[in-house]
Amino acid sequence: MKIAVDAMGGDHAPQAIVRGAEQAAQQFRDIRVVLYGDKEAILPHLEQPELVDIVHTTEKVASDDDPVRAVRRKKNASMVLAAREVKEGKVDAVISAGNTGALLAAGTLIVGRIKGIDRPALMSTMPSLEGEREAFTFMDLGANADCKPEQLHQFGILGSYYAASIRQIDQPTVALLNNGTEDNKGNMLSKEAFKLLQEDQSLNFVGNVEARDILQAPADVIVTDGFTGNAVLKSIEGTAKSLMNIIKSTIQSGSFTTKLGGLLVKKDLSSIKDTLDYSKYGGAVLFGLKAPVIKTHGSANEEAVYHTIKQARDILRAGVIDQLREAFDPQNENK
Repeated sequence: MKIAVDAMGGDHAPQAIVRGAEQAAQQFRDIRVVLYGDKEAILPHLEQPELVDIVHTTEKVASDDDPVRAVRRKKNASMVLAAREVKEGKVDAVISAGNTGALLAAGTLIVGRIKGIDRPALMSTMPSLEGEREAFTFMDLGANADCKPEQLHQFGILGSYYAASIRQIDQPTVALLNNGTEDNKGNMLSKEAFKLLQEDQSLNFVGNVEARDILQAPADVIVTDGFTGNAVLKSIEGTAKSLMNIIKSTIQSGSFTTKLGGLLVKKDLSSIKDTLDYSKYGGAVLFGLKAPVIKTHGSANEEAVYHTIKQARDILRAGVIDQLREAFDPQNENK
C-alpha cells in the first residue's frame, strides 16, 4: 500500500508532516509513504530517508489560493500532483494538512466519486466525553453546505459503512442532528431526511439528536448538512480551547493556594485536554471517493500526521472503498 502525503501543506510544514510520516513508516512496514514537495526542504527533517519516497516539486497550493482555480492551474503543486497519482493508480490514498477547499476540489475533480454516490461527505471521528461510546462518526463537516434530504440519507449509509468497517461496530446506530429530539422537529430538510433515514431498513436509525448532547455520543454516526456540521465542529473546538484558556488564566492569576491547587491537578487537566483531542482518530475523510482522501488539521503536529496515515492504512486494509463500490455501483463500471 502506498500513501501519498502532501509535505508542503499545513501550518507546520514540512517539519511536522515529514516527521509524522517517518514515524508512521517506521511503525507500519506494510505501507510505503510517498512525500510530495520540495526535496531540499524535506530531507533535513528525515532521520531515515530510506523509509520514504520523495516526489520532488517546488510548487504548492497556498492557504489563500482559490480552491478550484489552484487545482486547475497548479498542475504540479504537491497536493494536486499527489491526487493525480492516486487517480493514475501510482499511490492508493492521499493526505494533506493544506488548503481544505483545494483538497476537496482535488478529491472530487481528480480522484473522482464512486458511481452512485451523489455527494462525498467530509467525515471525522470525534471523542465522547461520557456515555457508553468512546467516539462517534460525524458528517458532513463542510464539503456540502447545501444538501438535499437524499444526500443526508446517503451520509447515513456512508457513515454506517465506515463505523462498521473501520471502527468495527456491529450494526452502528445512526442519528440526525436536529433542533429537537421529536420526530416532527426541524426544517423541511431535516423532516424529509428523517423520513428517508427512518424508512431505510438497512440502517439502525435511532432518530434525532440535539447539538447539546453530541459530545455524549448518542449514536455511532451523526449526520447533518455541511454548513451545520462545520459550524458545530468549530463551536466545539472554540469552546474547548476557551475553557482550557480560562482555567489556565484563573490558576495563573489566582492566589498562592489557587496556584498550588493548579500544580496538583495539572496532570488531570492534561488528561482532559487529551480526551478532547480528536486527532488521535486521524483526519477528516472525504468519504465516497474512489480512493481515500484525508484532510488533517492545518495545525497538525507530527503525532496527528502519524494517526492520519494510520487511518489511511486502516481504510485500505479494511477494503471499505470496494464495499462502497459494490453497494452503490453493483456493475462496477468505474473500476
